Amino acid sequence: MPQQLPSYVIALLVTSAFELAGGSRVQAADRPALANPGGQVPQEWLITAERTDFGETNRYDAAIRYCRRLAAAGDWIEYRSFGTSPEGRELPLVIASKERAFTPEAARATGKLIVFAQSCIHAGECAGKDASLMLLRDIAITRRRAGLLDHVILLVNPIFNTDGHERFSPYSRINQNGPAAMGWRVTSRNLNLNRDYLKADAAEMRAWLALWNAWRPDLHFDHHSTDGGDWQYDLMYATAAREALAAPVADWLDEELLPRLLPALESDGHLPMPYFGLLDSKDPARGIHSGGFLAPRYSTGYAAARNRPSLLVETHALKPYRTRVIGHYNIMARTLEILNQRPETLRAALGEADRRTVALGRSYDPQRRVALAATGSEDTVPLSFKGIAYRRELSAVSGSIRIVYAAGEPFECDTVWRRGTRVTRTVVPPLGYIIPPQWSEAIDRVQAHGLRGERLLEPLTAEFESYRFNEVSFPASPYEGRFRPRYSCVPVRERRTYRPGSVIVWLNQPDAAVAVHLFEPEAPDSLVAWGLFNSIFERKEYGEHYVLEGLARRMMTADPALAAEFEARIARDREFAADPTARLYFFYERSPYWDDHRNVYPVGRITRLPGVRTERL
Repeated sequence: MPQQLPSYVIALLVTSAFELAGGSRVQAADRPALANPGGQVPQEWLITAERTDFGETNRYDAAIRYCRRLAAAGDWIEYRSFGTSPEGRELPLVIASKERAFTPEAARATGKLIVFAQSCIHAGECAGKDASLMLLRDIAITRRRAGLLDHVILLVNPIFNTDGHERFSPYSRINQNGPAAMGWRVTSRNLNLNRDYLKADAAEMRAWLALWNAWRPDLHFDHHSTDGGDWQYDLMYATAAREALAAPVADWLDEELLPRLLPALESDGHLPMPYFGLLDSKDPARGIHSGGFLAPRYSTGYAAARNRPSLLVETHALKPYRTRVIGHYNIMARTLEILNQRPETLRAALGEADRRTVALGRSYDPQRRVALAATGSEDTVPLSFKGIAYRRELSAVSGSIRIVYAAGEPFECDTVWRRGTRVTRTVVPPLGYIIPPQWSEAIDRVQAHGLRGERLLEPLTAEFESYRFNEVSFPASPYEGRFRPRYSCVPVRERRTYRPGSVIVWLNQPDAAVAVHLFEPEAPDSLVAWGLFNSIFERKEYGEHYVLEGLARRMMTADPALAAEFEARIARDREFAADPTARLYFFYERSPYWDDHRNVYPVGRITRLPGVRTERL
């Protein structure tokens, strides 16, 4: 049974996040001009949010019933499940197609663009769900938006994190201004799906990857709500950094989509802005920052690794729920309008991106480098920041400076915007990677991501590049369910034999960047970095002191230079000199008895084509 809530918590039932934050709002941004995007809607097709004046959102069962009603009533709609959550809930998918092209094969046969919109990956951020249901209705039932399907097939996953959605409570998001109750950020296994795209631990993510592999969408939306401060901007967006994208895709975003999308959103009454954070959370006037890599643990970075554009949509959590829902609706509708006007531009960009990726993977170029990691640039540009009036004061509660926003008082200030990306880590990509058969978890990820692989039918002995690890350490607590090691990498080239059953993943395929991020240890989301190879860091054999004493004396007698190195280490390193085990292991680690597999990366980098028999994975 739940515990009785204290009286001060019960009082918060009638206190919204909007009020907790000081009630600040800007009326001009709260009510976009297109306040009823779909026009007049029959009563029976209003969603819960509309029927409650955007005070509430529907539960999972109600959303599924609505999707099924859409499919039953609309010739252009199909409802299906693309998987099951750990608690047994269907993962819903709604397909909208004028041709009733409800399979990947049929959709590709139409030649139309395939657009995939997902919501509720963080289930408390539910405005995208309601916007998606409204848009589907306006396309297929009232048909006021029927033209959006002229050159597009639309896939909608209204609730990705279904179990988290049903952890439904008024207390799910303290920073958010409505609805009255909503879902929880993470899954029933306490995993954040928007950190899971590459490591793919969650059942929901495995199902999502299978869906992506089958449909291969041309453009992707990921709907969120953001916080971090208060300002006039009501609609924020992000795409992957140019350094993470294939050049034709980056060019399409910068030259075709965004220059047309942003003015359209402004005409709808929105104040759009690239996704940003405050340089100083206690002083908005000091400037903002945006940029960075958007690593493939996130949806936007993952889509980029598969040569596809993704729009991260972040409406402002302190704005009224109506404003947020309309924002998600409008950015989808406007983007689909642009796609329908010139679908060939995106199709050409994606085709060229895939062709270039395949061509680059056919040859090894030691001068070519690809980005593995990046951070925001330190470079700044001037900005007239559209904020909310605020004051700073000493808090008697926290003992530090707090910021208090003034309700309904917009202000502007000249400040700086730290934008752009600075690449911090690169690598020369090989022709492919080879994974020994015993590392089945890694091979499993290859298959989950739909990468093309080949399995050895005979042993392969050759020179391979790989890595050894130094300075290995582990954190005291897990992150996303895994203990992420810290290490430095030393490149090596050595002769190895890989047994039959080993898997080769070639980079002459459109999704090559996924393989690079999986298998380059210095990539922040590599399988090594996520702890899938942690056992290679463990010592499994030990030397007894009484045995090592004799070994050490024999080694010093045979190698005076080693004895001198030992004495020098004792002289300069007090901690080493005071540790009997460390002194004896100095010799053990340099002896033939030491485990030469420890701290050695078992995955090899192939830089020359081997002559070996294989079969498709």
